[in-house]
Amino acid sequence: MQEKELAAVIEPILAEHGLELDGLQVTPIGRRSVLRVTVDGDGPTGRGPLLDDIAAASSAVSAALDESAAVGDHPYTLEVSSRGVSAPLTAAKHYRRNTGRLVKAWLGGDVVTGRVVAVTDADVTLDVDGAERTLSLADVTKAVVQVELNRLPDDEFGEDA
Repeated sequence: MQEKELAAVIEPILAEHGLELDGLQVTPIGRRSVLRVTVDGDGPTGRGPLLDDIAAASSAVSAALDESAAVGDHPYTLEVSSRGVSAPLTAAKHYRRNTGRLVKAWLGGDVVTGRVVAVTDADVTLDVDGAERTLSLADVTKAVVQVELNRLPDDEFGEDA
């Protein structure tokens, strides 16, 4: 199984479901392979895809792969999932989809933790202890969402309790 051929089959199907191919990994395990497809997308509120969207896309991808020459007669297991909260933020769209969430960003030797309040193609603005700080995305070497287990919902971002 060639990843380019698989991506050519998978990407149009994901696009029909409002999703993007974020990652594709083929792992041989004995005579079978595990095909891991990681997806992302805006979803109905611009904050990421819904589980129902991913499930529908997964079924469509599975059917297309079963009919595709990209897989051939090689047995495989398909796993489709979202990026997950632990995935690093590497593009402006990742920050935008996490507006309102707490993010830790590394800029060389400096580490900044703040809540995402605005995003452009070139920078992200964080609320750091009540003061806004704008970071150039080109200067961010690593960034991840911080999990908050007891965070109160924020009406501004349409979050429910």
